[in-house]
Amino acid sequence: MSKLRVNAFTLSLDGYGAGPDQSLSNPLGVGGENLHKWMVGTRTFRHMVLGKDGGTTDTDDGFTVRSFENVGAWILGRNMFGPIRGEWPDENWKGWWGDDPPYHVPVFVLTHHKRAPIEMKGGTTFCFVTDGIHSALEQAKATASGRDVRVGGGVSTIRQYLEQRLIDEMHLAISPILLGSGEHLFAGLDMLKLGYRCTGQVATADATHVTIGRV
Repeated sequence: MSKLRVNAFTLSLDGYGAGPDQSLSNPLGVGGENLHKWMVGTRTFRHMVLGKDGGTTDTDDGFTVRSFENVGAWILGRNMFGPIRGEWPDENWKGWWGDDPPYHVPVFVLTHHKRAPIEMKGGTTFCFVTDGIHSALEQAKATASGRDVRVGGGVSTIRQYLEQRLIDEMHLAISPILLGSGEHLFAGLDMLKLGYRCTGQVATADATHVTIGRV
């Protein structure tokens, strides 16, 4: 049965999934890029995102590999797609990733402003959903053909699905840095009352990998 998953989503020690002042030059907010040291050197990240050879094949890479397995569709918040706010001024912005994004399946982008789907190289199609998280999930599951749907973020999008108890499992990578401010994943959420429990943890030099499931 298709699951709704969060994978390889990185938090700082103080719980932030992005730093403050996100912009075109700081897409993850000030200091946010430092969160992902655990992933950027892995063989999977280098191959799938950077199009390069080499990289580590350690525990961090294992979690990165699993994050892409059995994924038939993605859901992203608009901030994850780009820095533009309000109405789309034109059709020029097509995401952070160039002509061949690393998704290779349909990606449903939550937004308040209509836009036609964008077909990219490698099988990625960005579809823009204006009628909320439930509609995005319904469309994503229909497209995924029995495979899982991965929520890529950002923090606000994950929180919305958590509040509705729709996420089946999460893998969070806790990076050993402090951001001080930004977007906090768990602020105001009672994860126990929502029915979630920690199901495992593994520490590496650059992250503590935590898995959370719904019971």
